[in-house]
Amino acid sequence: MPTAILTGQPVPGSSIEGDLRALGFDVRSVTDIAGTETVLAESSCDERVALVDARFVGHLHALRLGLTDPRFPLAAVPGAVTAQPGAGRTALTRVLAREISASGDTPKAPRPVASADAVDSLADRIALALDEDGAAVHRPELGSLTATVPADSEARDEARQAVEAVDDEAVRLKSAVKSRDGFFTTFCVSPYSRYLARWCARRGLTPNQVTTASLLTALIAAGCAATGSRGGFVTAGVLLLVSFVLDCTDGQLARYSLQYSTLGAWLDATFDRAKEYAFYAGLALGAARGGDDVWALALGAMILQTCRHVVDFSFNEANHDATANTSPTAALSDRLDGVGWTVWVRRMIVLPIGERWALIAVLTALTTPRTTFTVLLIGCGFAATYTTAGRVLRSLTRKAQRTERATRALADLTDSGPLAELIGRIPVRTPGSSRFIPALEIAVPLLVAVGLCSYGSRVPIAFAALYVLGSGVAVSIPLKGRLDWLVPPLFRAAEYGTVLVLAGKAEVNGALPAAFGLVAAVAYHHYDTVYRIRGNAGAPPRWLVRASGGHEGRTLVVVVLAALLSASQFVVALTVLAVVVALLVLAESIRYWVTAHQDGAPAVHDEGVPA
Repeated sequence: MPTAILTGQPVPGSSIEGDLRALGFDVRSVTDIAGTETVLAESSCDERVALVDARFVGHLHALRLGLTDPRFPLAAVPGAVTAQPGAGRTALTRVLAREISASGDTPKAPRPVASADAVDSLADRIALALDEDGAAVHRPELGSLTATVPADSEARDEARQAVEAVDDEAVRLKSAVKSRDGFFTTFCVSPYSRYLARWCARRGLTPNQVTTASLLTALIAAGCAATGSRGGFVTAGVLLLVSFVLDCTDGQLARYSLQYSTLGAWLDATFDRAKEYAFYAGLALGAARGGDDVWALALGAMILQTCRHVVDFSFNEANHDATANTSPTAALSDRLDGVGWTVWVRRMIVLPIGERWALIAVLTALTTPRTTFTVLLIGCGFAATYTTAGRVLRSLTRKAQRTERATRALADLTDSGPLAELIGRIPVRTPGSSRFIPALEIAVPLLVAVGLCSYGSRVPIAFAALYVLGSGVAVSIPLKGRLDWLVPPLFRAAEYGTVLVLAGKAEVNGALPAAFGLVAAVAYHHYDTVYRIRGNAGAPPRWLVRASGGHEGRTLVVVVLAALLSASQFVVALTVLAVVVALLVLAESIRYWVTAHQDGAPAVHDEGVPA
């Protein structure tokens, strides 16, 4: 159980001890700094510890935000500071020891405070000393919530009145909703899903349980769509919307109860992709039962959506911490965000997950799978063009210095395998500093070759070999050019597109479903790479990238198999390749995320624009 050390003389009528117990703390009261050190030494090193001034007055939720958020090793609000096990606990112990030493040197001298009106609080002094040591102390935005250490009885009465004037439960419920979300989510889901999140919290449900329920609901929806009946399609559309409501609820539950975790962040992100792509497969199976083969459209929708995400991820990572990160395009975007209606229009046209799933659900219930995929492809194609064009303009008009972290992240996102790695070591002089053009020059000819040549032709092998050679040259120097964030999505489009075209040209039953499975397995590996980078864990281990062949190795293998095998043999080969890649990347991914969770890795919670 975490320990809260209540420092100083308690104030009659104070509720601070009860509030701390309500938050799950074992409360220990001390009257001097020496007692604080003793209790700190006695408390478990594997648990969170907090120092709280006994004179504290404030909302319970202010304490919750300051003392229980698992994402931050160190956090503070006025009158309270907390540290998690590990580096945070070590920093707190070191600063407290220094405070005791300073107090021992000048026992009668008053400790300096920030201003004449400030109160000398040990918790605040510790937080300030941590800042001076360079430790990252998180201070949550409290807004209308109160957190203070009153100097006298009059100030205490005013603080208590401020607490009574604001309903912290209403603030807590409102803050459970993501501050930046899509139109459909904001106005059609969040007004009631936040209450569902509170209902789950009061019954002890965890965000991971709600995430799992959302996945199961989506899989049932995919199964209903696979029946191919009108009733199945209607039920599938309804269940997909229910799944999305649960998908919103898990994040709102995490924010409401501050139940963030490494495992939860991974489950939330990966299950979103699994749900959507499983529904695509269910629609394709349902259409096949009705005599309409839409597997190519389903695979095309998955490829387009995945490449859109890679564009988002690559651009964001390239500019994650860039300096001088300004451009006229970005300034115009900021001005447009200041006009109310344009904010929602711009959020809707990029088809975030809420709008996209609502579109899929309605079209599934009312139309055919072919219509659903056609409209989805058109909508996602427009959204991809809009967002990519805007980011290209920003990149061309801004003067930013890309950091080493961003360069390394882009290199990891390329997913270059052993062949590209080997070629990249060969000293080759290439004109210019940007790798975007070389990547474009190898990706487009490959796609054109596999598209124009008949199935079984040996010609694409030569283009695939050039693709392998060019992919190594393209990453032989750091990706620091203005448009080099486009290199990873180009490689994704080349690999996925090659699989789609060759499977379509095989013209045998099972080729496109097998290709769908292979692309899904590889896409999972690429998403997993993104989530590891976002969690500051770096890319997957090199042995996994080498074992899976890298994008260039897998592309070459698929092209060679299509050239040398019969159509029926090619289907078997694609299926085997899909199973091998899936088992390989899933086993390593599950091992990593479960281990990271058990080892107490800092939780990551994405509050950005929904994908």
